[in-house]
Amino acid sequence: MTKPWLNQYPDNIASEISLDRYQSLAQFIEDSCQRWGERPAFENMGQTLSYEEIDRLSAKFGAYLQQRGLEQGDRVAVMMPNCLQYPVSLFGILRAGLVAVNTNPLYTARELKHQLKDSGARAIVILENFAHVLEEVIEDTQVEFVVLTSLGDLLGFPKGAITNFVVKHVKKMVPAYQVPNAVRYKHVLAEGGRHELKRPKLTQDDIAFLQYTGGTTGVAKGAMLTHRNMLANVEQATVWLSNVGFDRETVITALPLYHIFALTANCMVYLNIGGINVLVTNPRDMPGFVKILQNTPFTALTGVNTLFNALLNTPGFKDVDFSSLKLTLGGGMAVQRSVAEHWKEVTGKPLIEAYGLTETSPAACVNPMDLQDYNGSIGLPLPSTECAVRDGDGKFLPVGEVGELCIRGPQVMKGYWQRPVETEKVLDTEGWLSTGDMAKMDDEGFFYIVDRKKDMILVSGFNVYPNEIEDVVALHPKVLEVGAIGVPDDHSGELVKIVVVRKDDSLTSDDLRAHCSENLTGYKKPRFIEFVSELPKTNVGKILRRELRDTYGNTNTH
Repeated sequence: MTKPWLNQYPDNIASEISLDRYQSLAQFIEDSCQRWGERPAFENMGQTLSYEEIDRLSAKFGAYLQQRGLEQGDRVAVMMPNCLQYPVSLFGILRAGLVAVNTNPLYTARELKHQLKDSGARAIVILENFAHVLEEVIEDTQVEFVVLTSLGDLLGFPKGAITNFVVKHVKKMVPAYQVPNAVRYKHVLAEGGRHELKRPKLTQDDIAFLQYTGGTTGVAKGAMLTHRNMLANVEQATVWLSNVGFDRETVITALPLYHIFALTANCMVYLNIGGINVLVTNPRDMPGFVKILQNTPFTALTGVNTLFNALLNTPGFKDVDFSSLKLTLGGGMAVQRSVAEHWKEVTGKPLIEAYGLTETSPAACVNPMDLQDYNGSIGLPLPSTECAVRDGDGKFLPVGEVGELCIRGPQVMKGYWQRPVETEKVLDTEGWLSTGDMAKMDDEGFFYIVDRKKDMILVSGFNVYPNEIEDVVALHPKVLEVGAIGVPDDHSGELVKIVVVRKDDSLTSDDLRAHCSENLTGYKKPRFIEFVSELPKTNVGKILRRELRDTYGNTNTH
């Protein structure tokens, strides 16, 4: 197949990567910790852990898990927000030869039970704030023991003790719980320190993560991400970002590390280059988040469109010093033109859009690092990555035609955990992954996402893509956020409805109809408009279109 995108690569970026350096993430983590030594690795709530400290603490954690009888390939769930215990626990799990099962702390009991049972996790590391949910389901799972931690456990004395007291007794953020077979985090580190971590014999083909898909389109499935998948994506991203210029980088990590975007782009990539991750535990506290930005000379920030939009609308953000900022990377959902252009206006720096999936570890396409302005594209396929647009029969489509985006490369998952039928639906025998996203490629090799295949709205036989509608509506200065869905119609099959969060209370339906009439052709124009106080989102900030349809999929107008 032709690869026109290679002509757009900078001269110093090779078209292929090498995977000879490491056999496993365990080896990669240990080497990084030794290379960077006393450099700061992770910071949270004013406390910093160096690479040496991360090395020492994660070895203790891994040794404890081995002493409790966990064997290579066993699964361990990790259920906590961004805090220092996350990298310590994760690296310990991987160094012990175990499989990490990242678990959303905001899961309901039903969702948690499904993930623990489906993965067969033998242990779970959990912030005690969420232990009451675990209590409801643990008896119906294979979990043998629980490691409980409090937010301040690694913050040092007296700050850690004060933090734990405030969280538990003042803010009352820890509901009562009773969890059998539980051991405290500090005991785990103390006990693990009495034993030596046994280095497992891992290969690149061994599973490192069961990374569950969001479950917004059905039952959550565990993508089997191997050590090779993750090592490849770290190398691909590092090579692609190298033109930014690596020194002592500081990345703001507001997206949760249990999400594949921050896990790879922040945690693993910056481990590779000796940078520091500044962990934001609660990015929904926007004033607190802005205060962190004001007090940190950061060089990189990753996020989703809704996060950037929220920052831009938070008092004090415009006063942040952006002089050190080298890279703003947007992914997880489409970056809207209005947000990207506003970001450039406020920060003086471009918002670079990337594209990936849980199933691709996640990065597949990224825009060039020297891009100055928003171009509406998800960028170019990364080194060693092939992308193609195919029709419903699997036929490769030419430049400019819309079809399903398919991806092949070393970062593509092994398959879905214990779901061969589901795996066969998306992964063919030649290694092509069907993404479910509708896309097109231009003659230079840049790819453009048109929309999710399942979110497409069909109006009188015409395809209408919600992303396009949302982009147009979001350009209105009085709109804060918008979601577009299709609603049933006897005559047209479906009609477009928009659900809008106002930035200015004076905004009316007539204002939006006039705006859309200027920017959209007839069948694309929203017939129904509903104003709401907020849109349903995942914990990462991605708008839940399925929930939008379930809640607002009627013809009400406000």
